Amino acid sequence: MGGSKTGRAGTRVHVVSDVHGNTEALARAGEGADALICLGDLVLFLDYADHSRGIFPDLFGVENADRIVALRTARRFAEARDFGRALWDGLDREQLIEGAVRRQYAQMFAALPTPTYATYGNVDIPGLWQEYAGPGTTVLDGQRVEIGGRVFGFVGGGLPSPMRTPYEVSEEEYAAKVEALGEVDVLCSHIPPEVPELCYDTVARRFERGSEALLAAIRRTRPRYALFGHVHQPLARRMRIGGTECVNVGHFAATGRPWALEW
Repeated sequence: MGGSKTGRAGTRVHVVSDVHGNTEALARAGEGADALICLGDLVLFLDYADHSRGIFPDLFGVENADRIVALRTARRFAEARDFGRALWDGLDREQLIEGAVRRQYAQMFAALPTPTYATYGNVDIPGLWQEYAGPGTTVLDGQRVEIGGRVFGFVGGGLPSPMRTPYEVSEEEYAAKVEALGEVDVLCSHIPPEVPELCYDTVARRFERGSEALLAAIRRTRPRYALFGHVHQPLARRMRIGGTECVNVGHFAATGRPWALEW
């Protein structure tokens, strides 16, 4: 990647989120850009659009995947947990999941271009990232980096939810990561700020967790952009909050297209 190769003036960054196993598109995501930003959720545990894809159906079959998706979509989370618990009974859940995640990470991190700046999604396992992230990938969480003269701040993970995904942190821990960034030009997170239109998934028919701390930081520090993913089919993909353009960069697993930012 690089501006000099394309004949462009300025800087172009491509942004993806919710990759969920789409390694083929990820390998092309940085083409024509000076850097790639990945806002997490590399792991594909269960594809709600195609119940035959992911760790869950690989282990338990499509019929059981159909059942657990139906329960979750109906917001019957306690029943879904009981159903899942029965399926896992007698199996080494942690070992099986870690093995499957490792196979996915090996493929996806190998596909990332140089340079890539990445943060964790709520379904990622942060403890494994350093094993697979190559020298061209910088992992950031509660940290800043300068790209093309602009300061980008990164906040990874999600907040506690009925889904109980692997990387959910407390409101206090999340807010501390946001606070550590200070003022940035571009605020990058996996989850959106806590705004109903940005948090509601029109297909899943539920509100996903957004962050009050992100919303407060946007109002207080007024970055140029706030970029995020997490909500696959949001009611609103873009919204201005004061002088900040808030953008859901898209469900990359489904679209295969990065969102582009140029300056």
